Amino acid sequence: MIEVKNVVKKFGDFTAVDNISFKVNKGEIFAFLGPNGAGKTTSIKMLTTLLKPTSGEVFLNGHNVTENPDETRKSFGIVFQDPSLDNELTAYENMQFHAILYGVKKEVYKKRIVDLLKMVELYDRKDSFVKTFSGGMKRRLEIARGLLHHPTVLFLDEPTIGLDPQTRNHIWTYINELNKKEGVTIFFTTHHMEEVERIAKRVAIIDHGKILIDGTIEEIIKKAGKESLEDAFISLTGSTIRDEKANIGKNQMRINSKLMR
Repeated sequence: MIEVKNVVKKFGDFTAVDNISFKVNKGEIFAFLGPNGAGKTTSIKMLTTLLKPTSGEVFLNGHNVTENPDETRKSFGIVFQDPSLDNELTAYENMQFHAILYGVKKEVYKKRIVDLLKMVELYDRKDSFVKTFSGGMKRRLEIARGLLHHPTVLFLDEPTIGLDPQTRNHIWTYINELNKKEGVTIFFTTHHMEEVERIAKRVAIIDHGKILIDGTIEEIIKKAGKESLEDAFISLTGSTIRDEKANIGKNQMRINSKLMR
């Protein structure tokens, strides 16, 4: 379903993603892990047509992402790390607007919206403005919206960030159910290793723009010689605290300096 071949992404003289290759099988739940600033978000942006690779190839649902961006976009849904709903619209209006953008026919999206809102337990709030929703409700609505156009792949960039344990538990229940019922391939990032151990079938760990290891959770734990995924993750990426904003700032300074020369 997803194939990444020798992909490099440079910003000026800074290499954010350094010659990575991996595959995600159809219907798989795949976790893409790494510390802050490791290259996860840059990789997702290339997979979802928001950035072009400097070199290498990316394929999604049989489409070359760079050569066929429009067809690629029809194949996936995405829940960004940062909120992307319109707070001044109702839940139903957010869904309807998304359906129209994707060219979903009215006779199709009317039932689809109802079914998805019921799935994420928001149908009774369909006419409420999103600005009145809690963080967990907004996340659930974003997941429902991402599924509206029947994507074959759903990208989730830290979908449970900032949520309480109860809401996180519900979010992953919904994701697991839609994977089973609709066969949607799930590609997600998270810093909660217990979430990965609970739901992921395979894992890749990236750091400093390079894929360090990939495989099943059991394979990664065994290769790292540890007893848990979290211990394996720390042993592979180090115990130093990462400051993503600081890394971004340094990298942007490098880029700006390069452009000014």
